[in-house]
Amino acid sequence: MPTDHSRFDLPPVPEEQRGESVAVWREDVLIDTYEPAAPDAYPAFLEARVYQGSSGRVYPLPFYERISETKAPMRWDAVHLENAWLRLMILPALGGRIHVGYDKTAGYDFFYRNNVIKPALVGLAGPWISGGVEFNWPQHHRPGTFLPVDVEIEHEPDGAVTVWCSDHDPLSRMKGMHGVRLRPGSAVVELRVRLYNRTEDVRTFLWWANVAAHANDDYQSFFPTDVRFVADHAKRAMTTFPRAEGRYYGIDYPARAVDGGDGDRLDWYRNIPVPTSYMCLGSEDDFFGGYDHGAQAGFVHWADHRIAPGKKQWTWGNAPFGWAWDRNLTDGDGPYVELMAGVFTDNQPDFSFLAPGETRTFSQYWYPIQRIGPAHQANLHAAVSLTLGSGSVRVGAAVTAIRPGCVLRLRGTGGDLLWETTTDLAPGSPLVADVPLTGAYDATDLELTVEHEGTTLIAWRPRTAPAGVTPPEPATEPPAPGEIASADELYVTGLHLEQYRHATRSPEPYWEEALRRDPHDFRCAIALAARRHRDGAYDQAELLLRRAVDRQTLRNPNPYDGEAYYRLGLALIRLDRHAEAYDALAKASWNSAWRAPAHWALARLDCREARWDAALDHLDAALSAEAGLLQAHDLRVLVLRRLERATEADAGLAAVRRLDPLDWWARDLAGLPLDCDAQTCLDIALEYAAAGFTADALRVLDRAEERLAEESEVTGAWPHPRSGAGPLLAYHRADLLAGRGDEDGARAAVAAVRTLEYCFPNRPEDALVLSRALDRDPADARAASLLGDWLHHHHRHDDAIACWRRAVEHDPSDVVAWRNLGVAAFNVHGDTPAAMACYDRALALAPGDAKLWYESDQLAKRTGTPPRERLTRLEDRRDTVAARDDLTIEYVLLLVATGQAGRALDVLTGRRFQPWEGGEGQVLYAWEQTRLSLARAALTAGDADGAETHARAALEPPETLGEARHPLANCADLLLMLGDALAAAGRPEAARDAWTAAATADGDFQEMSTRPYSEMTYFSALAWRRLGKDGEALVDGLESYVAELRSTPARIDYFATSLPTMLLFTDDLQARHETTATFLEAQAAELRGRRDEARAGIATVLGRDPNHLAAITFGARSCASYRHIHVGPACAG
Repeated sequence: MPTDHSRFDLPPVPEEQRGESVAVWREDVLIDTYEPAAPDAYPAFLEARVYQGSSGRVYPLPFYERISETKAPMRWDAVHLENAWLRLMILPALGGRIHVGYDKTAGYDFFYRNNVIKPALVGLAGPWISGGVEFNWPQHHRPGTFLPVDVEIEHEPDGAVTVWCSDHDPLSRMKGMHGVRLRPGSAVVELRVRLYNRTEDVRTFLWWANVAAHANDDYQSFFPTDVRFVADHAKRAMTTFPRAEGRYYGIDYPARAVDGGDGDRLDWYRNIPVPTSYMCLGSEDDFFGGYDHGAQAGFVHWADHRIAPGKKQWTWGNAPFGWAWDRNLTDGDGPYVELMAGVFTDNQPDFSFLAPGETRTFSQYWYPIQRIGPAHQANLHAAVSLTLGSGSVRVGAAVTAIRPGCVLRLRGTGGDLLWETTTDLAPGSPLVADVPLTGAYDATDLELTVEHEGTTLIAWRPRTAPAGVTPPEPATEPPAPGEIASADELYVTGLHLEQYRHATRSPEPYWEEALRRDPHDFRCAIALAARRHRDGAYDQAELLLRRAVDRQTLRNPNPYDGEAYYRLGLALIRLDRHAEAYDALAKASWNSAWRAPAHWALARLDCREARWDAALDHLDAALSAEAGLLQAHDLRVLVLRRLERATEADAGLAAVRRLDPLDWWARDLAGLPLDCDAQTCLDIALEYAAAGFTADALRVLDRAEERLAEESEVTGAWPHPRSGAGPLLAYHRADLLAGRGDEDGARAAVAAVRTLEYCFPNRPEDALVLSRALDRDPADARAASLLGDWLHHHHRHDDAIACWRRAVEHDPSDVVAWRNLGVAAFNVHGDTPAAMACYDRALALAPGDAKLWYESDQLAKRTGTPPRERLTRLEDRRDTVAARDDLTIEYVLLLVATGQAGRALDVLTGRRFQPWEGGEGQVLYAWEQTRLSLARAALTAGDADGAETHARAALEPPETLGEARHPLANCADLLLMLGDALAAAGRPEAARDAWTAAATADGDFQEMSTRPYSEMTYFSALAWRRLGKDGEALVDGLESYVAELRSTPARIDYFATSLPTMLLFTDDLQARHETTATFLEAQAAELRGRRDEARAGIATVLGRDPNHLAAITFGARSCASYRHIHVGPACAG
């Protein structure tokens, strides 16, 4: 990608708004953009994908895997907000992010301004951009971060303006809103947030505002002074703050401050060399922020810590590895840090519950500061700093509104007045003063107050650090179900895994174990029933729920909690047993926690039977329990109209539109155009249908189809992620028509479906209409294929396989179904021949599909197909190979494995790579192995200079690889080779330097985690021998490490934040674990001189994994291969 710096210009305030205290307008901005390529057309069944410590399952979104290598100017819809001090720009097309936050008084972007839209493949669904403020909900990094939001601009009587952004989350269909508000006379940016669970089920969510700030060696993050400890993701590790004691993310921070400097302080970007997160623990203050000491400007974030405890910093790291990621995300705007604010959460992952129909509202605030340094205390009125020096104290105060005649006082011990001044303060005009002190003072002796018109705006007295504070204990992995004694703990453990969306541990074994011990344990029965309900197994859910009800009503007919009755009612509705459902829901409504959703569900059943008075009673009851239940408001309007109470209906409609101006059902009821996306139109159609308003549902489906056509015309070069809604619209239409007896219309609706591309059903209603379509026409291959997708995503793998088999039986040209059968044959049944046969059928239908070639090659690799055979399959598909980075890297490694490193280098140097999630380090590894192979060949041929050239190139990878070496990654093999080349060239001192670096390389960083030993340890030991030392301690440590591996069963890291080897296909963890141990044993045997044992070990490794490149090249890399190098006497061993 070119890296020439781009710059976009903000348009001026329109003439007609220049007199407004807050100007707001919508005007496109031309921004240089790297557009995503078309997303993957196959369902993304990433069952075990870990993303930011929780599940990275992305279905039903398509997955993007490539970004354009060239940028071009692109017009982006933008909403602009400006008052006397601030300028903001919001991009609705990118999740409603604030892209620009500009302090007009300082000429400073207090939010990172990225002058180019340059996605990298690090988002949940692929593309993600840096800069500005991203609003992460309901999980990290916002599933809809690259999807548009709907916008409404609200003008308030006092001149304040709010730009509302709203969407239905593409994964859960919950409704999230954020409103960016500017007020006249205030330098505060307020974010007003409404989170609404518009589904009938309990959901989990997290919410973080992800603020990016320009970072450099002068940038310091600041947090409340009561923050003593910070935690990593999932609280798996802790350290002290701001000075880190011990290792954190593998970095020995105390060693970085041995000269008495500040290298151990985590609040300075310059001190953190590796990608690092930390989240503050236990603060009782409400603010944090960041400050650029060079620019003398920064920002403060403020929120009530009782609901918004989350305070986090993230950085890619101030080292080549992090700088490479900076280059991947911008062309010239440089590094950034993320200063994130979490609400109802203090960690990632840390999810909260949201009940059906529940609304959460809150606000977050930011404002810029200038010249005062990092704030020591802050609120919505002011921020202050108080820095004690030698014989003086520096006082800083910045305010968020014009405050003439402010009185600042500094008091000492006992309240003695040490200094007082009166001054005018305003945004951009802070006070900074050096106050001389007579006598000795500790910081905790001093108190600063800022008063205005007799009111204290802010007061600050530095805190005394508490003595003997005990560090919090890191989180631990829960025991296996059979190791837990109590049913209570089994329930809670399962609930935790469910709540936190754990990617690799299921809650079900914990609840099943409790039910094995006590089949009527009602908490575990309800929890398991909820899972079965979400997976569409309503009959199983019913059985579990009736068991739970039996236990709950064993002594008391009126249980404490109504969840079992509520869920039973929902299951019975899905089973078309409405009378029974009505009774169960009515009993659930006795309980306060379930009153609102139960009455809402009862009202819909009443509407289906035209019981309008009863429906109105239930809706009023629902709204008395949950005033923000939007669908109850909307349905109430319909009911009042049926009751011919138009005035009340109009009043209710006006009220709900005031409550949420982007409630699309209410907008439709008001006769306004449905300009939302097609999937949201489908949501509204389903609301009508659930209450029996079939004609309205069909009308909205008409509009959905119109919106789908309109979206396809304006989305640019890449398909809209929602563009696959067409078949779902057709099947829902067919279901409604069939339900009212129009079978011809239903058949015509289904016949109109032309393609299933990007159609990935996910709603429970989607599965029901597809199932009924198959009941009407068992030969409907498209319905079978789509239902298979739904079932597989919802853990019903055998049912999915049956559907896909039916699909290909009736339509053998369904490439997607053949591919899906291949994935399931391997992952579900472990049937490799069947999996390969399915992929062969898919490739025969789509021979130029690079995705299929990559997946089939990965399958071949995992099942032991030798390198030459794999390479032969790819050689005739060079153009197809070149379409994907991941397939290109596999091709390169196959060339190296088969002795064709020269060709591999040509491929690597002729391409610019884009790093991808799951591919961390793979491009760099291919580069290193290619250069090492060439260096070995040169050294064997006596070309020492050539060997040196290749070794140095391996150590200094080009930017075209898209990634750089992690600071903790061990490159002893590269350094050893460099030393060998230098020795062969007659430069012994330089050789010794390289060998010394190789010998002292410590530990390793692989697969996104640190480890004490690896295959690199072997090369460190060889380097010691080159230096004339035996390196016995290193070999002893390697052997002990291998023994520990042998005695420890393989298991997935419970706290992993990424698992690069576990994406599409399941992995045999134990086999890989044993292969690693065997290879390390072989290396240790070679070092001990037991060459026969070493050769046998390598043979075993290659028997298990013929593609193990380290084993393939082991003989060529061994010390024995370079017997002409005689610098270190121990080398001859």
